[in-house]
Amino acid sequence: MKRVLTLVATVGAMVASGLAFAYDGQTCKEAGNCWQAKPGYPEKIAGSKYDPKHDAAELSKQEAAIKAIDERNAKRIANAKATGTFKFDVK
Repeated sequence: MKRVLTLVATVGAMVASGLAFAYDGQTCKEAGNCWQAKPGYPEKIAGSKYDPKHDAAELSKQEAAIKAIDERNAKRIANAKATGTFKFDVK
């Protein structure tokens, strides 16, 4: 039993080390851009199973939420500059 567990652990370590060396970061397109796609990842994403197909209505909701966040942050900063203390809940 001990021998089987040792063998399983050894094989597992060998597989893990092989996966760690699969992406070495040495094939860079330019300085600092060393991302490598996994094997089987398509060159063109549009139309593939990796295409997110964003919904325009959901994107507009997100844009509205981000705009509201920016407006609230502007009010907070203006209040902090006027009073000298930061208050999170500014109406």
